[in-house]
Amino acid sequence: MTVPIPFARFFACLSLALLAACGAPAVQEPPPAPVVPLEYQSVQDVDFVIPAVEPLHLFEGQNQRTEIAYNGDEEPGSIVVDTFARKLYYVTEPGRAIRYAIAVGREGLSFRGTGYIGRKAEWPNWQPTANMVRTRPDLYAEYAAGLPGGLDNPLGARAMYLYRNGRDTMFRIHGTIDNASIGRATSAGCIRLFNQDAIDLYNRIETGAFVRVRTQEESLALEGPYMDDAYGRAVPDTPENQARLITDREVIVQEEAARIERERLAVEAAAEQAAKDENRRLRICRNRGIDEVECPSLAELTGEVQDAALQGTAAPQG
Repeated sequence: MTVPIPFARFFACLSLALLAACGAPAVQEPPPAPVVPLEYQSVQDVDFVIPAVEPLHLFEGQNQRTEIAYNGDEEPGSIVVDTFARKLYYVTEPGRAIRYAIAVGREGLSFRGTGYIGRKAEWPNWQPTANMVRTRPDLYAEYAAGLPGGLDNPLGARAMYLYRNGRDTMFRIHGTIDNASIGRATSAGCIRLFNQDAIDLYNRIETGAFVRVRTQEESLALEGPYMDDAYGRAVPDTPENQARLITDREVIVQEEAARIERERLAVEAAAEQAAKDENRRLRICRNRGIDEVECPSLAELTGEVQDAALQGTAAPQG
């Protein structure tokens, strides 16, 4: 039986189309942008707009504020700080707490023991201690007289001042302008939170609230062992995280080598371009009969060329 020509052509075209579709590479859609959780989005607070927390700094949700079952025995309304796991707990009721990720002071600079919230402040003024100015004048001397509250203030949107025996300890629980520090031990000794978390905690606590910092033995008993990952963030000390530490360190070394190579190539390219520009400058001066000593910059020369070109295309004057 003979297939009618129109149908044969249609079948052939359909076959070619199917073959082309099978052979065409799949279109790669860009991955969706990470979603910022509602509680960490940008927020207007008084006269300031607090930027959103980038999902990267939430560390796959590990740095995200969470209500949890709590295994400590502190009274509701208490604050418990674990500098080893880099977590802060606000006890809401027996067996329940809100957990916040924090940044803490470097070794030897952290608040220890117990205290209480002696006072609270919104968008607080910040003034480095005399010891900070003395030991790091390059960082703190210009702020010795104090810095008003605002988006460039290291205390962030809120500060809760730690007292002991009626005296200010000079340690604070406060917001931060450096979201990347959360989860790390990098601060000058205070306890930092994301600004959004500092506001949340500030609104929950009362002046006089009890504050206790766990010892390492307590942290081990309640949280288990913690370690720093390759980026300085506190993570549970597990075989998986130990293996990831090695892998991430290798990645960091490779990225640093790639960065150094990019900078080297950029310097070489800049030097090569500078040499070309210099040769061009001298060539233009030679062509114009200008002595090399009096040869102006290339920008001036090319500006003259552009001006001359514009004059040449201008309408003739009558």
